[in-house]
Amino acid sequence: MGFVGNGYCGKDLVWNGIVGVSGCGRVRRNGVVGGVRRGRTLNVVCAADGTGYETPVTRRLSDALKEKDVEERLQREEEQRRAEERERRRNEKNRKIQKMMDIPEDTPVGTVDEYMFKEGVQEVLTKLDHDLIGLVPVKRRVREIAALLIIDKMRTKLGLETAVPSLHMSFTGAPGTGKTTVAMRMGQILQRMGYSRSGHLVVATRDDLVGQYIGHTAPKTKEMIKKAFGGVLLIDEAYYLYNASNERDYGQESIEILLNVMESQKEDLVVVLAGYEDKMNKFYSYIPGMSSRIGNHIQFPNYSADELLSIAKVMVRDLNYMFGDGCDDIFLDYIKKRMNLPFFSNARTVRNAVDRARMRSAIRLFNSVMDAGADMVSAKELATITASDIVTAEELEARGDAAIVE
Repeated sequence: MGFVGNGYCGKDLVWNGIVGVSGCGRVRRNGVVGGVRRGRTLNVVCAADGTGYETPVTRRLSDALKEKDVEERLQREEEQRRAEERERRRNEKNRKIQKMMDIPEDTPVGTVDEYMFKEGVQEVLTKLDHDLIGLVPVKRRVREIAALLIIDKMRTKLGLETAVPSLHMSFTGAPGTGKTTVAMRMGQILQRMGYSRSGHLVVATRDDLVGQYIGHTAPKTKEMIKKAFGGVLLIDEAYYLYNASNERDYGQESIEILLNVMESQKEDLVVVLAGYEDKMNKFYSYIPGMSSRIGNHIQFPNYSADELLSIAKVMVRDLNYMFGDGCDDIFLDYIKKRMNLPFFSNARTVRNAVDRARMRSAIRLFNSVMDAGADMVSAKELATITASDIVTAEELEARGDAAIVE
């Protein structure tokens, strides 16, 4: 096997004017020592045993010049393309400016209220006020997002430039503070404004997105994304997707798929990440690309005791019940006591307390009828929750650790 090029073979070798060493002896051809003659570059290939030569490899000077001409032409074409692109952008910018200047200032577009009612946004916001007690900062943020979408609609009617804003959201707060309800209403607003096809809500957790073995995570994540296309994907307790203590955790693959979809298909899907604020902040510190793709961070505060009593009344009303005399004070005392015990979950705890009061009411009516031997129950009795049906603060305290199940 021969040795090619400016090699070292063991004896003196003159190669393109450089004196080297070659085991093949001094190399000359037609009086030219390793140089160029008649436009040919001589590359000597020495035999492995140092006793002879293989066929010289030559390259025409015209070929080299031709390649150089092609490179220069491609470079000129690239520079021309960039210049044309800059000119196009400049013309497009001037066209937009001129179009805006040509629109008369008194051109009628319509009022915000007209768009709010025509698009059905006001109806959704009214339902949000009806469904959720308190949460004033949350409702204000939702209205701000709705205002941006309304104004964009009005600008579009005039032909002004608009761009789809980043609608991905982060909901932080304790359980039972209305995150799922707000996500559902946001989907309806986006659907009414034409920013999503259906506006439906799909709720997912780590178990719905992350697989148990190699090759299982991608299909699961893509399947949930497919279900949510055209609407909102709410990922509850999103921080469990990432396990910092295990580099081989499959959750990282799910996160990468979500990041790609959030960036490349944001017109088809709105992703909402939800969970406790401190854990979500730590999650974003591990995955900075996730935080940068979210344009709306909404913090859900805990309810006050009075707000939770109002929520209980709404729940009772929606179930066609009513609180009897003394129920309000007993329920309020129960909530104040329960708020200081473990595993308190705001509106979810209230819902459990209402369900328990209904159970006690049913047992009370059943036993009273059976004990009296009567078979008639009035409509008022069926619809009334009495003070005795509600767990009191004293009962809660007497149960001790068992109270956490209430």
